Amino acid sequence: MATTSPRVKSAEAGVDSANGPIPPLENGDRLSRAEFERRYDAMPNLKKAELIAGVVYVPGPVPHRYHGMQHSHLSFWLCTYIGGTPGVEVGDNSSVRLDPESMPQPDCTLFIQPEHGGSVRISEDDYIEGAPELVAEVASSSVSYDLGSKLDAYRKSGVSEYVVWRVLDRKIDWFVQHEGRFEPQLPSADGILRSAVFPGLWLDQAALLGGDINAVFAIVQQGLSSLEHADFVERLKRGSLVP
Repeated sequence: MATTSPRVKSAEAGVDSANGPIPPLENGDRLSRAEFERRYDAMPNLKKAELIAGVVYVPGPVPHRYHGMQHSHLSFWLCTYIGGTPGVEVGDNSSVRLDPESMPQPDCTLFIQPEHGGSVRISEDDYIEGAPELVAEVASSSVSYDLGSKLDAYRKSGVSEYVVWRVLDRKIDWFVQHEGRFEPQLPSADGILRSAVFPGLWLDQAALLGGDINAVFAIVQQGLSSLEHADFVERLKRGSLVP
């Protein structure tokens, strides 16, 4: 039987029958994840809120040319990849039950489906639980946040790769988890960034920064045609990621 989203339930209720009115989420609130979810569920018109290391962040309106456009391009890049990679899934603004103190709502996630050997699970109420293999964020005014407390939360929880598009700096940071640290993933001699976790996920960062979507698409297609990607797809089919 299909489950009902808790946010839909809250639109009907909005008040905790046992404890009275539910306080709204406010920037800087220090809450448990359970209380964060309770308050978020009671605010069906709120589009985005995050809990990072026990602290609530409620972002303001999203500009187009300094966030929305870049977000759509990141989604396009990742969706192109999953089009040729069965067993891998993209999330867009999906809340993630990362750990007991953190529930971020990343711009994009890329993860291996649990039945194909991935590390996350999808809960009965339809939330991602655990650390996705890859998280991507667009950062303009939020750079210190995305490269500070949020980066630390992703690192501690075991996110394998973290991509941050610093819009105002016209830079893309790609971090890879290594022995409990996030280390920069450097482009190869041809200028292409290649995922350490998702074989064939290639990125022409110059094209992405320049808005050349056709070039971004072409490089992903090259990655999807690589031998390493073909091997990865076979491992996904077996549900075993061990080479």
